[in-house]
Amino acid sequence: MTTPNPRIASPADVARLLQPVVVGGDILAYSYVRELHRAFDIERTIVLATQDIKMLSTSRFTDYRLEPHIHKPEGLYEALERVAAEERAARPECALLVLGCDDCHARMLSAGKARLEAAGYAVPYIDFPLLDDITQKRRFYDLCDELGIPYPRTWYFSCGEDGPAELPTGDFPYPLIAKPSNSAQFQDAADTIEGWRKIYEIEGPEELAKVWRSIRNSKYAGELVLQDFIPGGDDAIRTLTTFSDAAGELRVVSGGVVCLQDHDPTALGNPLCIMGEREEAIIDCARRFLSHVSYRGFANFDIKYDERDGTFRFFEVNTRCGRNTYYLSLGGQNFAELIVREFVLGEKTPYREAYEPFLYCCVPRYVLDRSMENRARLQQALDVMGRTAEPYPLHYAPDSFMHNLWARIMHANQIRKFKRFYWDTNGKQLK
Repeated sequence: MTTPNPRIASPADVARLLQPVVVGGDILAYSYVRELHRAFDIERTIVLATQDIKMLSTSRFTDYRLEPHIHKPEGLYEALERVAAEERAARPECALLVLGCDDCHARMLSAGKARLEAAGYAVPYIDFPLLDDITQKRRFYDLCDELGIPYPRTWYFSCGEDGPAELPTGDFPYPLIAKPSNSAQFQDAADTIEGWRKIYEIEGPEELAKVWRSIRNSKYAGELVLQDFIPGGDDAIRTLTTFSDAAGELRVVSGGVVCLQDHDPTALGNPLCIMGEREEAIIDCARRFLSHVSYRGFANFDIKYDERDGTFRFFEVNTRCGRNTYYLSLGGQNFAELIVREFVLGEKTPYREAYEPFLYCCVPRYVLDRSMENRARLQQALDVMGRTAEPYPLHYAPDSFMHNLWARIMHANQIRKFKRFYWDTNGKQLK
């Protein structure tokens, strides 16, 4: 278990003594950078990535470094140990904190926690046996059964040598959803899967047979999960972010309705627009889950409202901050501050629900206008956007001109992406 760093005695010491290191180059990476600066006035966050992401590398708050091997465990650990040695040599009094951005980062940082702690890092991720357990879809749904948490009707098939050569494609209802039981392992095998997608929307038996053959012949040996397709558009999707203490007690919670999600096949399911909305039933289910497994730190739950019976059905738990966890800050609680106070300072977090009115939004208004079919929800979202100070996480006034220019370019580029992956396909997944 990560323990408080004795070098930092109070929040006043954080800016001077804490050296954050972020692994990854996405929206969450920058959200860490900006919120660490906002909470503690940290002027320098080291960011390790495999390619030059301009909105990060041009930030005046990042020390951006290209590390080509951090997508594999040993490459990541060696890079982090090298950074730690360099920082300690320059500033022996400094304390280190490592933060990841993706499922694979959470998995590697958790698995290497003892090694990284020995190098001097605070590692704010659950221990690997628990992470490995609850990120397996079958195990997650077993726990949902045990705890009375609704989830979609589900079938499982091994993609390894013990799995079937063909699936009984005529036995399932269509449309359905197909996805890996272990997302991180599936991502690692992406280059061996023809037509790889994060999640598959399956329209009929022939398509399912084709998808099965491409995965069955790949390096992925985990299970393929097939699920009943729950009707409803993007605004039927809900997201919930939780922060809990070492006993698994829920301390901070926020969430909302997904007004619009990414429709790029490689990023399908990532919310691009979220409006704060509190649902007691969702919070109660998450609270039971966290307490039952003694979960510590950030978790992110994916949920969908099933209009057929009025239930909120849970799909999975992500054992890390989500790409969109900046919305917690919009709701009234700086999310990066929670990590530092719990895992570096060792402070007890008071209970808080971060539901101040907010709209988290990574797309131009034009994209919302053209993409959201629920016009009442659209109007509600636009009204809330007008009351949200900084709905777009990549825009940050104190940062450099070049950073904010690249942030604006990425924002405008969403129009091109939605045309290709959503408007030109009549809302269907590009295959």
